[in-house]
Amino acid sequence: MDSQILTGLVAALGLLANFAGVGEASADEMMESMRQDGHAQHADHGHHHADFASDRLHVRVDGEAGPGVRDIILIPGLSSSPEIWQGTVDHLGAGWRVHRIHIQGFAGAPVEGNAEGPVAAPVAEEIARYIAENNLDKPAVVGHSMGGTIGLMLAARHPDAVGKLMVVDMVPFMGAMLAQPGAEPTAESVAPAVRAMTAQSRAASDADYRTRAAAMVTGMIRTESKRAGPLEDTATSNRATSQNAYEELLSTDLRPELARITAPTEVLYVAFDYPGMTPAMTDGIYRMSFAGLPGVELKRIDNSAHFIMLDQPATFYADLDAFLAE
Repeated sequence: MDSQILTGLVAALGLLANFAGVGEASADEMMESMRQDGHAQHADHGHHHADFASDRLHVRVDGEAGPGVRDIILIPGLSSSPEIWQGTVDHLGAGWRVHRIHIQGFAGAPVEGNAEGPVAAPVAEEIARYIAENNLDKPAVVGHSMGGTIGLMLAARHPDAVGKLMVVDMVPFMGAMLAQPGAEPTAESVAPAVRAMTAQSRAASDADYRTRAAAMVTGMIRTESKRAGPLEDTATSNRATSQNAYEELLSTDLRPELARITAPTEVLYVAFDYPGMTPAMTDGIYRMSFAGLPGVELKRIDNSAHFIMLDQPATFYADLDAFLAE
C-alpha cells in the first residue's frame, strides 16, 4: 500500500480507535444534550419487534408485508442504535418493510450473547438466519460503519441471501491503518499493534472516556443538532462489548472475501478530514480497498462526516433511492 495513502488512513481512522473506548457515560454533558434533543426516551414511531429469538440482536420492523412491498435491512454501527435510521425509515415510507437491527450490548440493549468475544461476525450469521426464517426474498441491506462490515460479511458468506448491499463509510480492513508504511497489511502483521491498541483502550480511566465522548461525536457528525442521539447511544452501550467489537474490526480483513459477493454493491464514503489529506487520496484508499469486488460503485459524499445520513440526509436519500431503483 502506498505509504502516503496509508499515513492518511491512519490519521483519518484514528478517531474511531478512541470511539471504541467511550463505553461509559459522560453523564452530565450527555444527559443535558439528550434532554435538549428529546432523545432521552426513544420515540415510538409505530414499529414492532420481530418474533425472532437471538442473544446477539433484536429486530425492529416498520411496515407490513404485502403486494409490492419490498424488504430492506438497516444495520447501525459501533455503539449505535436503530434510531440513527429513523430519517431513512421516514423517507422510504410506503412500499417498504424496514428491518432495523439492534445489536445486544449497544445503545441500552442487554449484553446477552455479546458479553465476550467477536460481535460483528456472529451478528452477520444471525441476520442470515433471520432472513431465512422469515422468508425474506433477497432484501436490500444497508450498513453504516461497523454495520457496513456486517453487511459485507453477510453478502460474502451468504451471497444468495442479499439482493443489494450499500456500505456507508467503511473499508473492508480497518486494521490496514496499523501496518508499517510500505508493507502490505495483513491481519497477522497488524495483530501486535491491534493488541497494543486495545490494551491501551481497556486500561484508560473512566475520566478519559468521559473526556473523549463529546469529541468523538463532534468529529463524526458535523451537524450539531444531530449529535445528542448518538451521544446517548454511546453512553448506554456496554464498554466491553464495544471494545471487543472494535478489536474484531481491526483484526478482520474482508478483502479476500469480496469476490464472493454477487449482490450489486455501492459504497458511500466521506473525504478524510485531516491536514495533508486530499479528496483524491481518499478516493485512492477506497479504490484499493475494494479492488477485489468487481462492479462495486464507489461514491464520495462531500461536506459530511462519518454519519452521512445525518449530515447530508437529502444526498443520502437520493443515492439510496437511485441504488434501490436500479
